Amino acid sequence: MKCLLVASESAELLFYSTDQEFEQNLQEQYGLTDEGHKPPAFEDSISTRFAPIIISCSSMIDRIDDCYTSFTTESNHIYVLHQFDEALYIAVNGDGDEKDEDLRRKIYVMKKLMEVHFGVVTLSGTLLKRELRPHDTVQRNRLWRKLRGLLGTYSQLREQDQSFLVEAVERLIHPTLCEQCIEFLERRLVHQINNSMERAGEEVLHAFILVHTKLLAFYSSRNASTLTSSDLLALILMVQNRYPSSELEDQLSEHVENTSVPEVFYTPEPSPTEGSSGAGNGEESPIFQFVDPDIQMAEDSLQTLEVPPPDPANPSRVFLEATIKEGFCPMMPHSMYSLQLWPGITLVLLTKIPSSQVAISIYFFLDTLASLEKRLSEGGEGSSALRSPPPLQDLRSKMDKFIRALSGSDVQTSQLQNTWTEFKNKAFSRGGPGISKELLPWCRNMKTQLCGVYRQCFVMESAENTQRLAPSLQERSLALVQEKLEDWKDFLLVKKFPGLIHFIYVDRTAGQMISPSFNVTDHSTSELGKGPLAHFIKSKVWSLVGTTRHFLQKGYTTATFRDGDYYFCYFLWFENETGYKLDVIDIPILPDDSAPIGMLAWDYYRKLLRYYSKYHHGEAVKCYELLTMHLGVIPSDYVLQHCCQLARKLWEPSRIPLL
Repeated sequence: MKCLLVASESAELLFYSTDQEFEQNLQEQYGLTDEGHKPPAFEDSISTRFAPIIISCSSMIDRIDDCYTSFTTESNHIYVLHQFDEALYIAVNGDGDEKDEDLRRKIYVMKKLMEVHFGVVTLSGTLLKRELRPHDTVQRNRLWRKLRGLLGTYSQLREQDQSFLVEAVERLIHPTLCEQCIEFLERRLVHQINNSMERAGEEVLHAFILVHTKLLAFYSSRNASTLTSSDLLALILMVQNRYPSSELEDQLSEHVENTSVPEVFYTPEPSPTEGSSGAGNGEESPIFQFVDPDIQMAEDSLQTLEVPPPDPANPSRVFLEATIKEGFCPMMPHSMYSLQLWPGITLVLLTKIPSSQVAISIYFFLDTLASLEKRLSEGGEGSSALRSPPPLQDLRSKMDKFIRALSGSDVQTSQLQNTWTEFKNKAFSRGGPGISKELLPWCRNMKTQLCGVYRQCFVMESAENTQRLAPSLQERSLALVQEKLEDWKDFLLVKKFPGLIHFIYVDRTAGQMISPSFNVTDHSTSELGKGPLAHFIKSKVWSLVGTTRHFLQKGYTTATFRDGDYYFCYFLWFENETGYKLDVIDIPILPDDSAPIGMLAWDYYRKLLRYYSKYHHGEAVKCYELLTMHLGVIPSDYVLQHCCQLARKLWEPSRIPLL
């Protein structure tokens, strides 16, 4: 029994996703009355079920600025709660499949997905409420179905895919082919698109090729910001949601049968009628129709799935972290083109849109106002509030220029102009209160209006249709890549060591991993084969990852232990750029209710690298993890020796410049 819900402080339902068992439980609780009246609508029932919890949380936050984070009911249902600004996330499990940490991770991943889809709008509770709960019922059902599809895809990937288990991008290791593909992306594909007159002002910043969830090649243009591992994982999740691999397709088909959703996963459906609910894919329509039906993938090892080609549509608007010469923006708008070369192989293009400078300016203003708001809340008034860079005079001149520049566009800026005029009258005029706490409401109003302009420019449906690469340009790009990859062969994995059953090697600096294939479905290939033994070993590996995260949370970077007939090892270590292992230091111990360790739910490893780098000034610090599973009959000395040799053998392939 599973449920994830997002609600406002006033207990208004903003989003929910449930399985069939949870829905049946609600129907039993709010079934037919003795008078024979019809039961309430499902949305009303779920609101009634959670209203006391939401109201109690809001009251506790208002009175003591704190709230409980989890509890277990008498029926052993686990509830995990987390407040992000004005939105309360609640995750529930009643079948014992998920623990507190699993539910907390799901909440953080859901928040990440909303940031990728709505950008800076997530910083405004009022505007986020409009996006998550639009007045139009059809539009709301379409959006909720899309978010449910992403959540369902994530849950399935985390259960079956190692890259989402350890939250690192898995790479296909074939140095020659990888380098050829990177060179091809740079010199032919990206060059051709960015020099074409049909690109409508868009510029390709990143291009990469996926084989299911694995990364074959990645190229970034010279003026592009680094794509973070967290964002890349989110994009891979979105691609899998649109074009699921064969194994995931089967699992999701089974999942559909156990949910309350009549729609089929990942199949474009007509717009839902009012009152419909479900957890389908939720894409309005997939992106491109480009695959010649006569083209078939000759590579049997890919285990690809024949799916109907999607209808042509606009690209997806995604919001990703970017640091460029013009400034920093944690949620920079990009256009994402997902072009399926063959079932199971996808080309993804991320483009910069012409109006992206507006996003940088808006984030600069939001950051400046947030700093001022914090200083005023802490009691810093008058001249002390002006001493922190950048000063308000700089904000004043830049905001005036920004509003004047927007006035010549189609963006509605009247409300922003009026709020800014009132802000200036309060802050700078002789008759106003000046830089004091009385300015706090106007800071919040300004932030809301800025987020509203951002929403107009980048989030609303009309904004998503302003630019796009011409269909003919997309088709030519697809033909180029298909020609390049048509004859490619199997990828080779690192040979195993005697007694070594499985390993996962992760470069946490780059957020990438290397591991033998691990598929246990009847029609998939795997280094472990298939059947009960493969399933048993898979469950052991998944359990091992959870155990190692618990050790990390408690401050341990090395662990070795036996479990029946198996011997497990875990190592986390730091190196400099030449591969020299750096000294071990004590890492921070995290509280039990901290964000889950990972890179998609929370970028724990980036913060850990910053912490360790304080002790090695001026030196590039790298972080690595290795998990191994050996037969228990292998002596421990040999196991540790194997781990050292394996890490050295994998060190060179991990240096392939994919990112």
